[in-house]
Amino acid sequence: MATTARRHIRRLTTLARRLMETLRGWEIATRAVNPEAADALSRRWVELPESVRTPAQTLGRHAIGCEGTHGVFPKCNLTCSPCYHSRDANKVRVDGAHTAAQIEQQMAYLRQVRGPRAHAQLIGGEVTLLSPEDHAESLLIMRRYGREPMSMTHGDVDYEYLRALAIGEDGQPRLRRLSFAAHFDSLMRGRRGIPRPRTEAELNPYRQQFCDHFVRLRREHGIRNYLAHNMTVTPANICQVADVIRDCKDMGFSMFSFQPAAFIGDDRRWNEDFRDLGADEVWRELEAGVGCRLPWRAVQFGDERCNRTAFGFLLGPRWVPLIDDESPADLAARDAFYRHLGGMQFTGAPVPMVVLRLLRVLLRHPGIAVVATRWVSTLLRRAGGLTAMLRHRIRPMTFVMHSFIDAEQVRPAWQLMQQGRISSDPAIRAAQERLQACSYSMAHPETGQLVPACVQHSVLDPGENAALRNLLPIVEVRTPGNARG
Repeated sequence: MATTARRHIRRLTTLARRLMETLRGWEIATRAVNPEAADALSRRWVELPESVRTPAQTLGRHAIGCEGTHGVFPKCNLTCSPCYHSRDANKVRVDGAHTAAQIEQQMAYLRQVRGPRAHAQLIGGEVTLLSPEDHAESLLIMRRYGREPMSMTHGDVDYEYLRALAIGEDGQPRLRRLSFAAHFDSLMRGRRGIPRPRTEAELNPYRQQFCDHFVRLRREHGIRNYLAHNMTVTPANICQVADVIRDCKDMGFSMFSFQPAAFIGDDRRWNEDFRDLGADEVWRELEAGVGCRLPWRAVQFGDERCNRTAFGFLLGPRWVPLIDDESPADLAARDAFYRHLGGMQFTGAPVPMVVLRLLRVLLRHPGIAVVATRWVSTLLRRAGGLTAMLRHRIRPMTFVMHSFIDAEQVRPAWQLMQQGRISSDPAIRAAQERLQACSYSMAHPETGQLVPACVQHSVLDPGENAALRNLLPIVEVRTPGNARG
């Protein structure tokens, strides 16, 4: 009898322990901010220079920053002027096993030092030179480490490739959502059908075709997508930026990203004086294309000399800002969001879990409801009222500008930073500040470093690609018909 009682007690004890563990797991899972993510954000905030710790700064408060791969597939089959890749990039063969192994190491390190969640770019040369299987495996590796991946492409890709990427050999989806950033501009050479475009407008059918592939993929297989449009801006094409936005905003892109050219990468392709082009000049062209002011000072990513971002949505033909840097109600909502929801995971989280997290925050801080109501009321007025919101389909649309630093400034700035020294030269000091606040990093687990993208392209890529050229040489296969005497 005593033995049976002890057995029941042990079972009840085990059940109670499991119940407590389950409840504890649910308590942590429904927190607005995962404890590990909160620690990573705190470290990121401390790392930022004092000059960028402004009320608008999102790094360290909501986001860790973007991440990118490097040294995984540097080869590209198009040429651009300018090009941010080093001279040896196209002399390295594409090797799926190498790509997967490098991504595994880099993502593991990012997961360790940057926390459980982040946006990451699968970037190198041209991503679609990977086989669909190797490309899919790369994306799955990134997701296993909590990364939300975006594939970077020149957009010269067939529907069959995208279908094979998303759908496995068993006919079932292996990737239910694809994120792609496609780079289109008239400075690129070698695109099928239009190897040497003369104007941006000539590329519009190719931009539309790229978006149409994803419409078809969703219609036939239910694969969701997020598409971004990238464009390098130089004095040669800046006068066409506004038309690109007007012509392409209804094609299916959810983001338009513009990069004023910098003296970085392969110097054989520096054919213009890029310094004639200022960030304000480029941004004015964006505003001309959108047809309104693009408020970018409300939410800042890193240093404003590097990044400008305007969040909003299209409501019929009009673009409406989600948050306006001249609206007190919007800024109050931003501050409340950072304070109470800053590290909360929205992307990739199940909707019921997001709702539970929001409810927990609301119960603890009911004043948020008042702030949110004022912001929503302001947003509705800006959009033209509830009737306008209901009459038109809301399409999210973000406008971004990324300004890279010239290599001649990056090299000495990075060298001094590695020595723990601050430059007395104003231009180099400014580069150091921008690198310290960089929102886009690459992982180097072999050295235990996170490297800003400008450093990767200006300082590390040449040596890295030269080594890859020996590790993964492109072997020219000669046949009797093409052998030279």
